[in-house]
Amino acid sequence: MLAEGVRVEAYERLKSLVAEAAVDVMKGAGGNKAAKVRARKKMQEIKQAAQDVREALLAGEAADGAEGGEEKA
Repeated sequence: MLAEGVRVEAYERLKSLVAEAAVDVMKGAGGNKAAKVRARKKMQEIKQAAQDVREALLAGEAADGAEGGEEKA
């Protein structure tokens, strides 16, 4: 399933961005101004990546519903 692969890929990118931001967030909390700037920039990337995950999930739901094999949890 291509849609499922896209959803997983988008989620893995989001997790990677959060992990990358962790270091700068900690440094920024310690007073490092440059790290604060990097952390804020990374937060914008995380926001977009989260939107990408939501869109991939919605697209997957639409594709799953179109196939007629809708599952209930």
